[in-house]
Amino acid sequence: MLESRRTVGDVGEKELLRYLRARVPQGPGVLVGIGDDAAVVETSASTLVTTDSLVEGVHFRREWSPPRLLGRKALSVNLSDVAAMGGLPRHAIVSLCLPAETPMAFFEGLYDGLLERAAETGVSLVGGNLSATDGPLTITVALLGQAERPLVRSGARAGDRILVTGHLGAAAQGLKLLAQGARLDAEGLLSAAGGWTESSSEALTHCLRAQLDPSPPLAFARAVVEQDLAHGAMDLSDGLSGDLEEMCRDSALRATVNAAAVPVDPHAAGFERAKGGDAFSLALHGGEDYQLLLAVAPDRVEAVRDVAVVWDLPVTVIGEFAAGSGIGLVRDGGVLPLPARSHQHFRK
Repeated sequence: MLESRRTVGDVGEKELLRYLRARVPQGPGVLVGIGDDAAVVETSASTLVTTDSLVEGVHFRREWSPPRLLGRKALSVNLSDVAAMGGLPRHAIVSLCLPAETPMAFFEGLYDGLLERAAETGVSLVGGNLSATDGPLTITVALLGQAERPLVRSGARAGDRILVTGHLGAAAQGLKLLAQGARLDAEGLLSAAGGWTESSSEALTHCLRAQLDPSPPLAFARAVVEQDLAHGAMDLSDGLSGDLEEMCRDSALRATVNAAAVPVDPHAAGFERAKGGDAFSLALHGGEDYQLLLAVAPDRVEAVRDVAVVWDLPVTVIGEFAAGSGIGLVRDGGVLPLPARSHQHFRK
C-alpha cells in the first residue's frame, strides 16, 4: 500500500506500475499480464472491442464521485457496449492521465472499484498506461469480449417490437440531485441529502447509484443471444430518443413509440413531481441508463420476458418498427415526430 505518500507525483510512474502489477490478479486466458510491453491474451474467433473515456469536467466531477464508484463506472460503461451485443466480457486495459497532485487515496480507490467490478463480471485487467497531465484527469478503458452471434443495431426488422429493459430517467435524475448537493459515500450509501428530507433517502440513493454506479444487464443479454430471441440491440447510453434514432437509421426503418408505455423510473418521477418537472422528458432524453434497446419479433416477446424474470428485470414493449424513417410518438390521441434530444459530444 502507498497511502503514506501524498500524491501520485510523490510516488512516480515506476512505483505506481509496480504497485498495480502486484495488486492486479492474472485471470483466465491471460498469458502475459501487466508489466510487459503488451499483454498476451486468448481470444475467440469473433472478438468484440470497445472503449470509452471518462473525462473530468465532462463526464464527472471529483467532488461528486467517490473514486471507488468512479472506477466501477469506468468499466461498466464498456460492459454496457458488450452487453448490447450479447457478448461475454473478457479482458480490459486501463489508461489514466493524472495530474501530479492527484492524491494516492484517489488512485487506490479508483482501482478498488475497477478490480471489484472486474471480479463481479469475470473481466481480467491486463494492462494500460499511466501518464501525467496538467488536466483534466481522464480514465480510458478498452474492453475485449467475445460473441459467436453478436447482436447489431442494423438487425431490426419491420414488424419487430421495440423493447427496453429496466426503467429510464433515474441516472439523469441522479445528476440533477448531485448538482443539488446530494452525495453517496465510497460504499454507495447516502452521505448528504442535498436539501431533501430523510423520507426521500431510498429514492435519493436509487437515483444517485443509477448515475454513479450503473449495472448493465450483462447476463440477461447473453441469454437473449443464446436463445436467439432478438434481431438487433443497442445500449441506452445517450438517451432513448437519440439511441432509437440511431437504430432506426442503421436498420433503415421507422419506429412508433407509445408514450404511455415508456417505463419512467418511479423514483425519478417522484422528484420531478415535487419540483414541477417532467420525468418523461428525462426518460426520453436524459441518458446514462445503460439499459438495453431490443428489436424482437412479436412471437418472441413473451420468451424474452420469461428470461428477464430470472434476473427480476423489467422488460417493456414501447412500440414497433415499420417501413419508413424517423420516430413517431403516440401521445394524447395523436402521433407527433419525436426529435432526438439526447446527449451528443461537440453539439452546443
